[in-house]
Amino acid sequence: MKHIRNFCIIAHIDHGKSTLADRLLDFTGSVTDREKQEQLLDSMDLERERGITIKSHAIQMDYEYEGEKYVLNLIDTPGHVDFSYEVSRSIAACEGALLVVDAAQSIQAQTISNLYLALENDLEIIPVLNKVDLPSANPEVVSDDIVDLLGCEYEDIIPASAKTGLGIEEILKAIITRVPGPRGKVDAPLRALIFDSVYNPFRGVETYFRVINGSIKKGQNIKFVATQKNYFADEVGTLRLKQFPRQEIKTGDVGYLITGIKDAREVKVGDTITDAKNPTTEAVAGFEDVKPMVFAGIYPVDTEDYEELRSSMEKLQLNDASLVFLPESSAALGFGFRCGFLGMLHLEIIQERLEREFDMTVITTVPNVSYHAFTNKNPDELILVNNPSDLPEPSSLNRVEEPYIKATIITKADYVGNVMSLCIEKRGEITNQTYLTTERVELSFDMPLAEIVFDFYDRLKTVSRGYASFDYSPIGMRQSKLVKVDVLLNGNVVDALSALLHVDNAYDIGKKMCEKLKELIPRQQFDIPIQAAIGAKIIARETVKALRKDVTAKCYGGDISRKRKLLEKQKKGKKRMRQVGNVEIPQEAFMAVLKLND
Repeated sequence: MKHIRNFCIIAHIDHGKSTLADRLLDFTGSVTDREKQEQLLDSMDLERERGITIKSHAIQMDYEYEGEKYVLNLIDTPGHVDFSYEVSRSIAACEGALLVVDAAQSIQAQTISNLYLALENDLEIIPVLNKVDLPSANPEVVSDDIVDLLGCEYEDIIPASAKTGLGIEEILKAIITRVPGPRGKVDAPLRALIFDSVYNPFRGVETYFRVINGSIKKGQNIKFVATQKNYFADEVGTLRLKQFPRQEIKTGDVGYLITGIKDAREVKVGDTITDAKNPTTEAVAGFEDVKPMVFAGIYPVDTEDYEELRSSMEKLQLNDASLVFLPESSAALGFGFRCGFLGMLHLEIIQERLEREFDMTVITTVPNVSYHAFTNKNPDELILVNNPSDLPEPSSLNRVEEPYIKATIITKADYVGNVMSLCIEKRGEITNQTYLTTERVELSFDMPLAEIVFDFYDRLKTVSRGYASFDYSPIGMRQSKLVKVDVLLNGNVVDALSALLHVDNAYDIGKKMCEKLKELIPRQQFDIPIQAAIGAKIIARETVKALRKDVTAKCYGGDISRKRKLLEKQKKGKKRMRQVGNVEIPQEAFMAVLKLND
């Protein structure tokens, strides 16, 4: 065990985490020249294009230091706030962390939140100052920031450049000398932490784990503690670029397990693996079911593709167990699914993967969050509202609670005013304001999650000229005055455009939705009234005027009553048409509601 080192890399998006992992693999000779490519651990096309890590990966490296051979296990972590639970499990499987900070951009919000996660798990932090070769780099100032944040010495910070390979040897030396070896009882019953799983179409779910006590052997009968299910270990092994089967994985090491599980939902990240015959008495702490935060309807553009969409979603769920979906139908859009996502980035990724991997063009409805409603009849009985149409009638409603988050925003001092006014507009309450340096401020807000679902992130980048970084964590439910705003087209409610909004914002947003739809709905042969309503009360209205033929053109001179007669005849025809007419809503209309401020 004293020759094993388990470590992860934590950093904000785009601070060079994947590139640093590439250099470490090159330097330790874990990859041949033929296998080399940029962002080697990011296997999805989407990850490469966007430059983000979506799925965490693990890889083992061998390195010789002062005549002794060491095994280094790098457990990669996703960088985005949506996947913070996966990050926390990856961190729990390590003893050390490389804290990568960009020398040009300095410390950002996610760096701090992931750092706190690492400190909670008592990890040894090795600060790495990356991108020191950039012309815009400011190593002295950023080093001061790191020293203030961590309370370490200047000598502890390793200047590096993942692009050129500068400082890689010092990083490996620091991992071996500063990160402690794993501690665990070799003779205790098996206790291993699952930190990730991937779906292999030929072999079922591959489970990635870190052994804390005991050892896991090929052919052993094992049990997953959270699901209480027993399995047979068909194959265990270590993770290089390819998998290497082994007979046994011992205490402190990281490996993969194949048991032939076909359903990804049976393998839960954070679960404990133990021996079926001689189980451990204590599971690894910190396990929780991943709960979706944001809900949206996904519908096929053509209703005939419903079954195809269902099978695509099921295949996607094998790869991504955090996607939750239930069938639902809408009067406007036909049959589709109500889906739960970890956050807005997760929603975008799922939508894009459906289009790329399965050729499914889909319509996504307005995203919303999960509310708790209570009625006057039983004030203690909780009704879960994932869809605005599930909300009980206003007359029978006692109260509604909505999820709140603690938002942390780090920005330049010049933009504090803009950021504050944006957060207050989104019903945020400021709880803390700290100057990290004279130039950089950390702001903490309590905000409703529903307010950041729409366009918050884009607008934050706009008001701060790209300089603000944002991170959030849920803090529970709070009572709120919410109303359901319906959109009526030609007197019919379009359920896919309904939204639950705060009383104070309902009028403004209803008005903006009507204006936006007026631009997007094509003109028909009859007038189309677009209305926003709370219950039976109309709060906003716009009208898409009819296309009209000039019936009086052939009538010139003579008495006015001749013209009036023709206009009356046309008016009757339009009225009859409006009763039978059906308004087609273009796909852009559903998407435009998300961007009301553009």
